[in-house]
Amino acid sequence: MAAAVELYLDPVAERRIRALWDALEEAGVPTLRDLTHGKHRPHVSLFGADRLDGPAVAAALAGLDAAPPLRVRLDHLGQFVGRVLWLGPVPTPELIGHHAAVHARLSAAGIVGNDNYRPGSWVPHCTLSMRAPRAAMPAALHRCLDVLPIEARVSGAAVADHARGQYTPLTV
Repeated sequence: MAAAVELYLDPVAERRIRALWDALEEAGVPTLRDLTHGKHRPHVSLFGADRLDGPAVAAALAGLDAAPPLRVRLDHLGQFVGRVLWLGPVPTPELIGHHAAVHARLSAAGIVGNDNYRPGSWVPHCTLSMRAPRAAMPAALHRCLDVLPIEARVSGAAVADHARGQYTPLTV
């Protein structure tokens, strides 16, 4: 997945996650801090695809607050196959509802995404590392547990196509 509709977190939460990225890098775990272009922001992806047309996504979401001031509490860790390490937000009804509303709009506009991000399949997460080395995992887990929980509020949203360096803000 190279493109996503991303929810960004408030500045305090973003600083805490960036500090965690730094601590993980020091422990030998490559993070989003330096992945590809170094422009990643801590985020929760609502929709993912190989490619997204930012203006088309923005048009499909017109009239919907793409970044409502949802409370997000990151309180657990997870790992996807391939050694993807992430922080998990509590899947509140508000977060799940917002995710479903975004998907309904994009689906109605004919915008197709990755099946893993569809309602019913989506696992809300804030990625830390795309390929955490197995040998560094115990230290990484300890560093993550030391900072949890992280209380946050959604403060922005964008379509981020990292492979092409294209960003379309979605804030109303």
